[in-house]
Amino acid sequence: MDALMTVEDKMRAALPDLTRAERQLATHILRHYPVAALGSITALAKASEVSTPTVVRLCQKLGYRGYPDYQSALRGEVEAMLVSPLAKHDRWAGGVPDTHILNRFADAVVANLQATLGQIDHAEFDAVADLMADQNRRIFAMGGRITHAMADYFVTLMKVVRPDVTLLSDMSNTWPPALLDMKAGDVLLVFDIRRYENSVLQLVELAVEQGACVVLVTDRWVSPAATHARHTLSCHVEAPSAWDSTVSILVLIETLLAAVQSLTWDQTEGRLKRLETLYDRSRFFRRHR
Repeated sequence: MDALMTVEDKMRAALPDLTRAERQLATHILRHYPVAALGSITALAKASEVSTPTVVRLCQKLGYRGYPDYQSALRGEVEAMLVSPLAKHDRWAGGVPDTHILNRFADAVVANLQATLGQIDHAEFDAVADLMADQNRRIFAMGGRITHAMADYFVTLMKVVRPDVTLLSDMSNTWPPALLDMKAGDVLLVFDIRRYENSVLQLVELAVEQGACVVLVTDRWVSPAATHARHTLSCHVEAPSAWDSTVSILVLIETLLAAVQSLTWDQTEGRLKRLETLYDRSRFFRRHR
C-alpha cells in the first residue's frame, strides 16, 4: 500500500479483499473511527464480535506487525490532528500553492463536501431524521465553543418545522434544569469537532443517564462522545486556515432539516402558515414598495 495513505485510507482500500470476519471488524472500526481502536485488543474484538486473532490478522494485512504497531500509527495520526490553530496554520502555510486563497479554500471546501456526503451511511442518516420527526420526542441541541453556532442555527429552523426544540446553553450551570426535563427517548443533538471539549462529553454522559438518544455530529477523527451516541455523523473539516471549516456541517444540518420537514409536512405546512400570519401582524419584515 502507498506509504502516504492514512490508517483509515488503508482500511477502506483493503475492504474488498478481507474475509467476512475481517470486514466485520474493519466496518466496526470505520463506523467508530478512531475511538474503537484506541482501547485494548480484547475490548475491540468483543465490540465488533470477532476473535482477537482476527484483529491481529487485519492489522497485518494493513501492513502492521500487529495490533500495538497499528495502534501506534493510529495514535500518531490522531495526535497530529488534534492540534492548535497555530499548528494548523504552520502545517498548511509552508507549502502553499501559488493560487489565490479564494481558490484554495473553495477547493478544500468542495473536497470536504464530497468526502462527507460520500461516507455518510444513508440508513444512519434516515434513522436520525426519523428520530427527529417523531413529535413524541423532544429535541435538545448544543455545541462547543465554535460549533455552538451550528446548534443555534439548527434550533432556529427546526423550531419552525416542529414543536419542542430547545437550544442548550454552552454554560454548564444551565444544564441541570434542562436535564431535569429531559425524558427517556428525547433526542440530544451534539456538535463536537477537534479539539474536543470536556464539557460536551460531560453533558452527553449526563443526558444518556436520563435516557436520551444522542446524535453526534463530529469530524472524521470522531469525538470521544461517540462512545455514548446512538448515531454518529462524521464530517470532513480541513481547510487552509488556522481553523477548521464548518461548511460540510452546515450542509448536513440543512439536509437534515429538509428530510424532517418532508417527513412532517402535514404538520409543518400549518405551522409555516401560522408563522407567516404572525410575521404579517407584527410587521416583522419590511414590505417592498
